[in-house]
Amino acid sequence: MSHCNALVIGTGPAGLMAAEELARAGCRVTVAEAKPSVGRKFLMAGKSGLNLTKDEPASMFNSAYADAAAWLQPMLAKFDARAVQDWARGLGQDLFTGSSGRVFPVAMKASPLLRAWLARLDGLGVARQTRWRWTGWTECGAARFDTPHGLQELAADVTVLALGGASWARLGSDGAWAEILAARGVELAAFAPSNVGINLDWSAHMAPHLGAALKSVRWQAGDLSSRGEATISRRGLEGGGVYALTPALRAGATLSVDLVPDLTAEVLTKRLASKGAKVRLSHWLRNGLRLPPAKLALFFEMTQGAPLPREKWVATLKALPVRTAGLRPMDEAISTAGGVARRSLDDGLMLRAIPGVFCAGEMLDWDAPTGGYLLTACLATGRWAGRAAAQVAKVR
Repeated sequence: MSHCNALVIGTGPAGLMAAEELARAGCRVTVAEAKPSVGRKFLMAGKSGLNLTKDEPASMFNSAYADAAAWLQPMLAKFDARAVQDWARGLGQDLFTGSSGRVFPVAMKASPLLRAWLARLDGLGVARQTRWRWTGWTECGAARFDTPHGLQELAADVTVLALGGASWARLGSDGAWAEILAARGVELAAFAPSNVGINLDWSAHMAPHLGAALKSVRWQAGDLSSRGEATISRRGLEGGGVYALTPALRAGATLSVDLVPDLTAEVLTKRLASKGAKVRLSHWLRNGLRLPPAKLALFFEMTQGAPLPREKWVATLKALPVRTAGLRPMDEAISTAGGVARRSLDDGLMLRAIPGVFCAGEMLDWDAPTGGYLLTACLATGRWAGRAAAQVAKVR
């Protein structure tokens, strides 16, 4: 059995941030990762452009975390969107802010930032172990790992768990840790998919539109609405516009879409009134409103081509019911809700049932839409847990 001051299990953004804070506090830190390389989900997230955070007022930013906003607020206040940007620039990354307020590296990839970050951790003396899969603790409290060289045991003064949620298992977030913690008396909230695609049973009518984007639309589900695009995929709808509505859809809310959000019902009614009584619905949508093919296809797919009374044309355009067939599987979700319950943790994110063990990142029970909120909270909770763990390590 070997020993270190601080052990971090998981090398996503939360884990690496915790390791950095512990090392800066003077702890001898080891990070352990089950996969052959670190930060796999982080790298995957950056494939289509690494959205680091969102530049908007703190009140708007915090509201994205819904019921967990009050819990996360102190952590986000200490490492907010501005701090995330300063941190990335400190790692040599030039940034830009898009028209929506989303902040990206100019490189539009996660790999340069991750390389710079790992170099910084190397300089701080952080040791890394890959292909070390955590399987729990020994009777004496040492962490137990399955490794290519057999069973390894590592005792630590403090441990930070940053094991992710329960999606994208092939990248390391498989949620297997839940059984280990539950067996030790840690209260958990059930995992549920978040930021995930929607299943729809398309007819053959939709085949020519697969891959097309639905733009300039507003989606609605329950109390949630989202002005964002979605792509028509073979299995349904994908994209930020519908991802943001996952909490309401999980709760059983129905989905609708406003295909012309920039035109009020009053304006549409007046435009329709100016047309002759014999105008056909398809002609008005195509030539009068100039709806693009993807929107036209969705409209007639959802109305099933049934005759629609003229007096319902406008209302249907403004709130077209979308007949979903449920959410995509949890392992395909960008993130998951559920995890370690707030009351299982003290104010420093230490487990009440297992003193000296802290949790951070997506394994905590909070939820947020895409758009920089996920990554910012992972970094903020990792920093918070790392600093709290460093204080406990010093006390010991």
